[in-house]
Amino acid sequence: MNIEHFRIIESTLREGEQFPRAHFSPAQKVAIASALDDFGADYLELTSPRASPQSEADLRLIASQPRRFRLLTHVRCNLDDARLAIDTGVDGVDVLFATSSQLRPVSHGYSIDEIIEIGSAVVGAINAAGLEARFSSEDSFRSDPDDLVRIYRAIDRARPSRVGIADTVGIATTVGIATPRQVHELVSLVRRTVDCDIEFHAHNDTGCAIANALAALEAGATHIDTTVLGIGERNGIVPLTGMIARLLTVQPALVERYRLELLPDIDRMVADMLGIEVPFNSPVSAEGAFHHKAGMHAKAVLADPNSYEAMDPARFGLQRRILAGHRLVGRHAIRHRAEALGRRFDEQQLRAVTDEVKLRCDSGPLDNDELDHLIVNWAT
Repeated sequence: MNIEHFRIIESTLREGEQFPRAHFSPAQKVAIASALDDFGADYLELTSPRASPQSEADLRLIASQPRRFRLLTHVRCNLDDARLAIDTGVDGVDVLFATSSQLRPVSHGYSIDEIIEIGSAVVGAINAAGLEARFSSEDSFRSDPDDLVRIYRAIDRARPSRVGIADTVGIATTVGIATPRQVHELVSLVRRTVDCDIEFHAHNDTGCAIANALAALEAGATHIDTTVLGIGERNGIVPLTGMIARLLTVQPALVERYRLELLPDIDRMVADMLGIEVPFNSPVSAEGAFHHKAGMHAKAVLADPNSYEAMDPARFGLQRRILAGHRLVGRHAIRHRAEALGRRFDEQQLRAVTDEVKLRCDSGPLDNDELDHLIVNWAT
């Protein structure tokens, strides 16, 4: 299915603050917001001003900065929280209500009719202030579909900019559990129910966040919540760079407006702020993302990068690396390295150098200087 609409709601400064190591200073928040603005994020979502005095101050600070993104904050679905959010200078207010039978009794105690009444009033107040309103059901995938249809249909009549669907809950052990098929079915149901845009929020407890987000887009969702490196509550949510990489391989036109070359630096900046390494398996920004090691892979990618690269590293401001100082090396990688050093070997010499590298590397990899010294000083 062709995806017709895609917008990023970047939530590093809201969902990302729920990551165990996160405690961003005001200056760090400004730096993150500026970097994401340069990248081209459509929206930034910040923590509720009700969370703490500093959270409110930080929200007002970001609202006062020059920016191209639209600024959102995320609050409980009640008029007091919405009015405070409106006063901070944001462009939109995201409200949420627990809708499942499991969560409603311990979250707020309201009936479905009361959720509709309160939600419609809050959305109306946000609209009256000239801001974007998003109404989201919390614990969407354990909610009764008939209840969701009733709620969304009624809220849609209040004219929100978006309704939200979230694969996350506040209690229980089954969190972030939806499969791509379940996501597609539920988003399709909501798409048939409402005329407004649909936002999708996917947690990554079982490693399905990106796949679920893609399924949501294919079913008619328009906005995806992301964070840098996927940080957030528990295992986090959809990682920004991973989502961009997925769409680049599926429908490249969707990500043309973003500055993809900034993503590796953004990932590293936030990792440094958190005191962690960029995970080894992060799409694009992981240390080994565009490294090629096995001899068969190196041979093919030297002849045709598309043979083993789903994406061109240059799109992200990166270069591929052919690793040669190890025992899995093939002669094509050695030839490539030798030519970069100005040495040319005939076939017999090349096989001999390669055999020597393999022999030495059985005791451990050679670093670049050791490998280069061997190649440059190889007897002809």
